[in-house]
Amino acid sequence: MAKTDKGYKGIGMEGAIARWYAASNGKSPDRWEEQVAVVREHAAKGSTILEVAPGPGYLSIALARTGDYTVTGLDISETFVQIARAKAAEAGAAVDFRLGNASAMPFEDESFDFVVCCAAFKNFSDPVGALREMHRVLRPGGGALIVDLRRDVTKQAVEDDVARMGMGGLSKLFTKFALRSFLPRRAYTKGDFEAFIAQTSFRVYDIRLSPLALEVDLRK
Repeated sequence: MAKTDKGYKGIGMEGAIARWYAASNGKSPDRWEEQVAVVREHAAKGSTILEVAPGPGYLSIALARTGDYTVTGLDISETFVQIARAKAAEAGAAVDFRLGNASAMPFEDESFDFVVCCAAFKNFSDPVGALREMHRVLRPGGGALIVDLRRDVTKQAVEDDVARMGMGGLSKLFTKFALRSFLPRRAYTKGDFEAFIAQTSFRVYDIRLSPLALEVDLRK
């Protein structure tokens, strides 16, 4: 897949659309606690964690508030970085939110113990480049976890997930539409991820499937 200067597919998450996304997703606090629990299974206390494409920053903030991790977030959206910084300050959470591209990260080699990316990888214009950057910034023995929509997601899986979000009205309708239409077209299969990983220095990995998503577990 060709690399593009903008770093993402489709319309950028800036301005009003980013603020709508932040407000809609802020109604599902249980989702972030579930993701914190997943990260805890992979990252030991005291780990330095990078969240790639944190959006409004909910997961990064929840991780920082545990007191167990040093957390950095990297997003290509200026609006999301502004929102995430404001929400972190409001929550009293020490998270270093940065502006940057997933396939050209502004970090030194071997800067982090763990990298996490949730519901965003399908939007990267250079997926192989993003994986290579994850490998570069990880310390030896570190790991990465990518959780994202699977291309062959079923209608029932979408219905169940949206119901858990607690949305109403237009937000619920638009989210269902997105998860049934253009987002799956951007998403990947297990085979796609295996092909991407083969072009990187990652040699140890596991790909797990749920009705809605893929979980890609990588080790350096």
